[in-house]
Amino acid sequence: MTFIQYLFILFAMLFCHLLDDYKLQGILANMKQREWWIKNAPQPLYGEDYIMALIEHAFSWSFSISIPLLIVAFTRRNDALLAFCIGSYFFNTGMHAFIDDLKANEHKINLIQDQFLHFIQIVSMWFIACFLI
Repeated sequence: MTFIQYLFILFAMLFCHLLDDYKLQGILANMKQREWWIKNAPQPLYGEDYIMALIEHAFSWSFSISIPLLIVAFTRRNDALLAFCIGSYFFNTGMHAFIDDLKANEHKINLIQDQFLHFIQIVSMWFIACFLI
């Protein structure tokens, strides 16, 4: 593959990030906030439901950013890249949920820091994948 092709994969991953983290998140953007549940479903039964929304969004995001690499893995029949994507999927889901919780509930980071950390996730995944392609 050429450098431009590798770079295109990175840009595609970043595009998928923007699409999922902003456009596709929908109601989960509110539901992953503990405060939303306090205001809209104050019963104790729903006290921890924000965690499910965090995980669901992180699950979606992790799959979305993997799509460009999965396309390469399937079209090139690259089992090493496919295995890496699957392993990264679980790691990225956990990390994304943790980072979003720091922003949405713990109020320890702002949007710029949140996006920078997600950018690091994407670039790290892309960098390792480049050695497997």
